[in-house]
Amino acid sequence: MRIAVMGAGGVGGYFGAQFARAGNDVAFIARGRHLAALRERGLTVESAVAPVQSMPVTATDNPGEVAPVDVVMFCVKLWDVEAAAGAVAPLLAAGGVVIPFQNGVESHEILMRALGAERVAGGVAQIGAVIKAPGVIAHTGTMARLRVGAFPGGPQTKVREFVAAGRSAGIDIDYADDIRRALWEKFVFLAAMSGATALARQPIGVVRADADLRAVLAASMRETVAVAATQGVAFDGAFVDRQMAFVDGLPGEMRSSMLNDLVAGNRLEAPWLAGAVVRMAATAAVPAPVNSTIYAALKPYLGGAR
Repeated sequence: MRIAVMGAGGVGGYFGAQFARAGNDVAFIARGRHLAALRERGLTVESAVAPVQSMPVTATDNPGEVAPVDVVMFCVKLWDVEAAAGAVAPLLAAGGVVIPFQNGVESHEILMRALGAERVAGGVAQIGAVIKAPGVIAHTGTMARLRVGAFPGGPQTKVREFVAAGRSAGIDIDYADDIRRALWEKFVFLAAMSGATALARQPIGVVRADADLRAVLAASMRETVAVAATQGVAFDGAFVDRQMAFVDGLPGEMRSSMLNDLVAGNRLEAPWLAGAVVRMAATAAVPAPVNSTIYAALKPYLGGAR
């Protein structure tokens, strides 16, 4: 399968490496020092599950140099979605599809407006991975899972082919019959984890062990569950309890990507996480005081601090 990885960070770098190692034709679209390292030294993945050492890869900063592909794994930061959407179109010229593997629940809608609903599917990535150094992806723990699916009327056949290719590559990947619900399931967890860890400047182990921070984490989830209900996605009363049990099973050193960005002085995805919860809650007249507080506290850092 021909795959383009748009944004070769933790998610794109890790999973793109697994597809490439299995013999798929993978092109990584990156930039800056990371791109230079990929070209000069190849891609390294430090992982207890699927390590890769200095694997030669095709890498470029110009999507126009990549021939049309079957699937674009769209892994750019949320503030780059609209700009990157235009660059994706030529990659889909042979009937390819784009699958966003990003935080939040809105990027697929932006891509649909730009590219057409028939070319866009949905994706959920569950992994703790970051760019440790240019050309090096560090994977924390053992969780590395993808869930993908087509929206009603979307490119179901191509997405199922992607799932088959992923399974052949040894990736833990499933087809989600209701991908919109899968996106919201992750959003409930991720908006809370990213917000609480960034607010405390601490990994998830510290957050879950402190009674007050743990209460913030759970309350944030409950607010997002209430917002989901206004969007037609209903969760049962025990959903948050199950999410908290999932949190308890994570490696204590796991950090959200937003915490990593905050510490590094980079831009934050908060407007599309806690900020999105606040925005949708206000529209639906649903209270969201915890997410409002998290977002307010992070607003001074949205543009980066460097």
